[in-house]
Amino acid sequence: MSPTHDVFNQAPPLTGFSTADDPALLEALRRDGGDWGEAEVRELGALAGSPEVQDWARMAEANPPVLHTHDRFGHRLDEVEFHPAWHQLMAAAVESGQHAAPWAEARPGGHLVRAAKFYAWAQAEAGHGCPVSMTYAAVPALRAQPELAAAYEPLLASRTYDYGLRPPLGKRGLIAGMSMTEKQGGSDVRANTTTAVPAGDGSYVITGHKWFTSAPMSDVFLVLAQTEQGLTCFLMPRVLPDGTRNAIRLQRLKDKLGNRSNASSEVEYEQAVAWPVGEPGRGVRTIVEMVNMTRLDCVIGSAAGMRAGLRQALHHTAHRRAFGAELIDQPLMRNVLADLAVESEAATVLAMRLAAALDRSEAGDAAEAALRRLGLAAGKYWVCKRGSAHAAEALECLGGNGYVEDSGMPRLYREAPLLSIWEGSGNVAALDVLRVLAKEPDALEAYFAEVGLAAGADPRLDAAAAHLRDLLGTLSDPRQAQLAARRVAERLTLVLQGSLLVRHSTPAVADAFCASRLGGDWGQAFGTLPGGTDLGAVLERARTEDAKAGA
Repeated sequence: MSPTHDVFNQAPPLTGFSTADDPALLEALRRDGGDWGEAEVRELGALAGSPEVQDWARMAEANPPVLHTHDRFGHRLDEVEFHPAWHQLMAAAVESGQHAAPWAEARPGGHLVRAAKFYAWAQAEAGHGCPVSMTYAAVPALRAQPELAAAYEPLLASRTYDYGLRPPLGKRGLIAGMSMTEKQGGSDVRANTTTAVPAGDGSYVITGHKWFTSAPMSDVFLVLAQTEQGLTCFLMPRVLPDGTRNAIRLQRLKDKLGNRSNASSEVEYEQAVAWPVGEPGRGVRTIVEMVNMTRLDCVIGSAAGMRAGLRQALHHTAHRRAFGAELIDQPLMRNVLADLAVESEAATVLAMRLAAALDRSEAGDAAEAALRRLGLAAGKYWVCKRGSAHAAEALECLGGNGYVEDSGMPRLYREAPLLSIWEGSGNVAALDVLRVLAKEPDALEAYFAEVGLAAGADPRLDAAAAHLRDLLGTLSDPRQAQLAARRVAERLTLVLQGSLLVRHSTPAVADAFCASRLGGDWGQAFGTLPGGTDLGAVLERARTEDAKAGA
């Protein structure tokens, strides 16, 4: 071969690492009662970074699901066919308990350990996280109907992935989906027109159309439909107890920007059978707990995406030379990488804190429940928004190499906007912040109590907290409050992240965050950390042992 084909100055494949080799993640586990799960998280992280799982991820993305509406004789099938790699990813996620372990094994730190696993595993492949998250979120909603929960919850919490169309109560494990969105409604589910009529035996027959049904291959779905009492939540199985298929007609799969390994569909219900969950006419109240659980996973997933993008950028720049030195040693690139690292850690520490708040609220801590309500609404807005910008900058660190599919960066880039849209886009999340502030004053009290734990540690944080109080004091007029909703959500998140980093991270990371995000010495793009930032210390913390050894 001609010498012109000799390969040099290219980064080696990034493989054989652990996604759990992450100081911010492990410190959160130890700090908030999840230390008992560290070994499991580390084991899962090593699997996520293995060549085998990386190949599963690549194959699941390259071979998206295929809808088969009919067989060759014209009979309805309504089946979604997946590449075997998808099932391997799903089996590993279920076996590790990401889908429901905290509900089956109640112990302190259970939701935090589960969040850490979801964070570590999502860095391998994000698409299959949708049905995993839906199943996790379905259990608390289903508990609104105790007799259904008694029958289905043990199977939803089973660590056996049992794929296939069979009566759900005869399977070894179940996956749950969610079906709320309609063409005319979007996030406004009260505009739904799908109807449910009593069948006379405790079940209902549902007729209507859903514009977005998550994970249509799931065993059961939580569905919203209108009854005489109003919007009501229902549990709908794919296969009925007698073995016949429910009248769930899959119209087409969505051709999406990202999340391509996962199926999202349009569905027609032709008198499909379902059972009510919760009080008739109170479907939104019933489903809101499921939405809150999946919103937590949006924050965790965005943090995971940031960490994955940062790792790729660090790896590439540590092995690529330009102008006589490795890119990672070039001052401007160091600023970019450190800025990405600060953003990533801020997202991670917030996601894990919200998971810890869920643990404590489940144990009856009202202040933690209030903090979670406000922190989750604001964090869903800001962290998911930052995910897209972070992915774009991380991709750019690889230059043209990052723009080609083989790098994996385009997949990461396409995936990032989904988490801003899923379970309510930016405006919906920001307006939820206003709703919590207006209706739950204890949430703001719990928020400032948490932020106040870092009082006096950094003057920029103290000033930002004071400014936030002033901003919140201007929200008496509803219209002006809506106009300011995004700014409020952003500042709530940044101040909380600053408090967490000041208390729990290294001085270099905390100082960089407070100087840039809170002190105002920051530009409009990544790579504008102020002079005097200890870039070396920030990068040292961000680079895993595997990455440092590889460099």
